[in-house]
Amino acid sequence: MPFNPLMFSENSLARRLFERQAAIFFLFLCLSVATFIFGGCTEVPVTGRSQIDIVPDYQLLAMSEQEYRQFLRKHRLCKDPAKVAMVKRVGRRISQAVERFLYETGQSQRIRGYRWEFNLVCGKEINAFCMPGGKVVVYSGLLPIAKNDNGLAVVLGHEIGHAVANHAAERMSQALLLQLGGDALSMLTGSYSPATRRLLMQLYGLGANVGVLLPYSRTQEYEADHLGLIFMAMAGYDPRGALAFWKRMMAAARNRPRPPEFLSTHPSDRARLEKIVEYLPEALSYYRRYLEEHGMLKRRKR
Repeated sequence: MPFNPLMFSENSLARRLFERQAAIFFLFLCLSVATFIFGGCTEVPVTGRSQIDIVPDYQLLAMSEQEYRQFLRKHRLCKDPAKVAMVKRVGRRISQAVERFLYETGQSQRIRGYRWEFNLVCGKEINAFCMPGGKVVVYSGLLPIAKNDNGLAVVLGHEIGHAVANHAAERMSQALLLQLGGDALSMLTGSYSPATRRLLMQLYGLGANVGVLLPYSRTQEYEADHLGLIFMAMAGYDPRGALAFWKRMMAAARNRPRPPEFLSTHPSDRARLEKIVEYLPEALSYYRRYLEEHGMLKRRKR
């Protein structure tokens, strides 16, 4: 058959149209799946915020357990008896408060499979974290900033708040959905020039980061503060100590360069303190309840 330029052009056009239609269908399918997922999302305790969670709990807990064991093999545990006892004491009281809170609010399933563990590791880092499953690490460098049990309760309440709110699973779910959107965009722009495709993908990545991931990260920080204040109060620690603790943390990080808030994973210092002040009345009601139950405050007449 002789070469027909017109036929070649028509076939090429038909192929591009088919690819475009297939990409649109794929994008529509992705959006439909995302809509279904959003419609079935869970709610964060206390705040009631809807969140995406498409990562199976058993998978997340198994990953967490593995990462935690690997971390402990690579870091030296602190042997100071008093400091270790402090971490375990505060951790135990906070975890018991969490279990009570979730039981009373009918949300015990959020920590199903949790096996609490609290370890103090040697290190200058002013840091602590709680992995899904209740695996908690405190760096010894944090203790001078915490100063006492009450200050440490602020930290552990905050970090455990992240775990109870299932923030790790939410971040993983967001990343998966954004990757799905990126794949759809890449398919949709398959016939574009390489330069145009790179630009569009870069814009998508920037928009996803600044418009979705970073704002959600700051929201999670606020939620961890909120939940943490309630957990520490239920454990018998004064939530008003959170203001002094965070001011000490901010002073310790004063000389470190920080990006503008909209480009940061954490809220600004001023915004965080303002939110803590906003959360305190609710937390103090739980603290008064603890004091009443333990005979340290005369019960109010109902």
